[in-house]
Amino acid sequence: MNFTNHFLLLMFQFILVLGHATNPGVQLKIQDKYVVLDNGIVQVTIAKPEGYVTGIQYNGVDNLLEVLNNETDRGYWDMVWDEGGNKTTAKGKKGKGKFERMEATNLKVIVENEEQVELSFTRIWNSSLEGKHAPLNIDKRYILLRGSSGFYTYAIYEHLKEWPAFDIDNTRIAFKLRKDKFHYMVVADNRQRFMPLPEDREKGRGQILDYPEAILLVDPVEPEFKGEVDDKYQYSCESRNNGVHGWISSNSSQPTGFWLITPSPEFRSAGPLKQYIASHVGPTSLSVFHSTHYSGLDLLMKFGPNEPWKKVYGPIFIYLNSLHNGESPTTLWKDAKQQMVNEVESWPYTFPASEEFLSSKQRGKVQGRLLVRDRYNKDASIPVSGGYIGLASPGDVGSWQRESKGYQFWTSTDDKGYFSIINIRPGSYNLYSWVTGYIGDYKYGPIINVTAGSEINVGELVYEPPRDGPTLWEIGIPDRSAAEFYVPDPNPKYINKLYVNHPDRFRQYGLWKRYADLYPKEDLVYTVNVSDYRKDWFFAHVSRKKDNNTYQATTWKINFNLDQVHTNGTYKLRVALASIHHANLQVRINNSEAKPPLFSSGQIGSDNAIARHGIHGLYWLFNIEIQGNLLVKGNNTLFLTQPINTSPFQGILYDYIRLEGPSTNQN
Repeated sequence: MNFTNHFLLLMFQFILVLGHATNPGVQLKIQDKYVVLDNGIVQVTIAKPEGYVTGIQYNGVDNLLEVLNNETDRGYWDMVWDEGGNKTTAKGKKGKGKFERMEATNLKVIVENEEQVELSFTRIWNSSLEGKHAPLNIDKRYILLRGSSGFYTYAIYEHLKEWPAFDIDNTRIAFKLRKDKFHYMVVADNRQRFMPLPEDREKGRGQILDYPEAILLVDPVEPEFKGEVDDKYQYSCESRNNGVHGWISSNSSQPTGFWLITPSPEFRSAGPLKQYIASHVGPTSLSVFHSTHYSGLDLLMKFGPNEPWKKVYGPIFIYLNSLHNGESPTTLWKDAKQQMVNEVESWPYTFPASEEFLSSKQRGKVQGRLLVRDRYNKDASIPVSGGYIGLASPGDVGSWQRESKGYQFWTSTDDKGYFSIINIRPGSYNLYSWVTGYIGDYKYGPIINVTAGSEINVGELVYEPPRDGPTLWEIGIPDRSAAEFYVPDPNPKYINKLYVNHPDRFRQYGLWKRYADLYPKEDLVYTVNVSDYRKDWFFAHVSRKKDNNTYQATTWKINFNLDQVHTNGTYKLRVALASIHHANLQVRINNSEAKPPLFSSGQIGSDNAIARHGIHGLYWLFNIEIQGNLLVKGNNTLFLTQPINTSPFQGILYDYIRLEGPSTNQN
């Protein structure tokens, strides 16, 4: 940040602080159908007793939320769920779950004084609601603090043991802002832009592409967007990068920012790499706590009979800021990022009144050091720098990416491999890790029992990634992503201008179709030591679309040369996948017609990462033995076939492929 911008940001924050110092205490007004929280900076109106946020007054604007929407469709918690036991998914027989906005039936004032107001909106479940509402007790909380330029919200979900089985597909809080004011959206430093209007997606102005979320803007209200594709999935964020996002109203002399800040990801499902929808055309901002996006049925939250459960989602902070000096509206984004840092440093908060939200004193700490030893790379244990390591519910190796009911606590190692995981809720956990540059997952064997105030040092941990023999050849980088492979330019008819010459070029629409353009008749052929995976390995192994709108199965070839072959030895093929969706990976060696194949995964995966512009979904690792008598001295060919061909989105994103020679311990 240059001096001028730094000075402006400091002045901006000083003005906010000065203003807060003169603000009155928090006031609560309880009306017939609404409650109003007001601290002199922001005024929040909430429907009584339902718990919908119907109005946010700030910076001279009577309501930042969309006044044209029904009051139930402005600011609300929601859930997609279904009854368990008789369906294979939470989306029902027709692919749609039961959507509800979790309407409360009772209001209780929990805290009311000049420093803070906290309100509780509850709905208590009973058998008369079976089939109509998710079998959960819901407690939605809203907090307004003195001098705060925004408000907090969190919720407590509880399923009692005697209640029926059910599934949760998705739960979140949503805010729909005024479309006449909020036009500029920000989800990251390099992912921000002016956005189309919601009308541009309607029939006549927009054309539905391969699925309803993707719209080609053919006659937008503002001509500058003509020819672009709008799709909410193009703005998804990994949990580890999803701390703040929102909108800027820049069409007035006093630009206003509306931001959703998540100070901790501990309550989100599936760990740091899980991708969530953030802000998108509406203008809409979401804080998603659990979803099956980019994971599929593997992340469906299933509750059986006799399964008690309780979880606190949040608090998150709805932060509002403004400028009064005519400077660039993007200064609001810089301030929002700093506010996120402030919120993170304040976690866990001291002010939530529910006993279910635990303070720092009620939490524990785990620390240690992580090293990695790959005996065919360096025959020594070396410190892991920047490796992710975290606590999640006990399970199998790598199970954290499919875990959703509990809490997860993650950090990264320093340059010497040391780590410290703080503010851990009491409970029983496994310690998990993965390391960029190495395949597989690490799990520390013993269960770790965290108690209030505990400080546990696990000492030096050594991850030995899967390895049987020396590397003969490899393709890609083991980083759980396909980003290093060749991502083509989009069809110029279907672009998002934000992602032209952008590091996230994979977010362009329709890239799966480009495979047929590049390989209209013959499939991809990769020659080890000749080809370059950055240019010659297409990022997605998909089917080929034919002229009659059918799809053709595809087989990729890897040609490689062996100077010698140990016919009595066992070679090992490591195939790491960044994603697989309703596909079957078949592997053959030196015979493309071999039946059965050397390996078949069967049809697996449902993360739909290819269609949703994700460069990864769930991680898979297959370790495939190849007997030496199947190989020959000289030229060999490995065949990778994806035979399922009923949809353009059935496919595979490879992470990394390696062929190992026989172990030097083999005779």
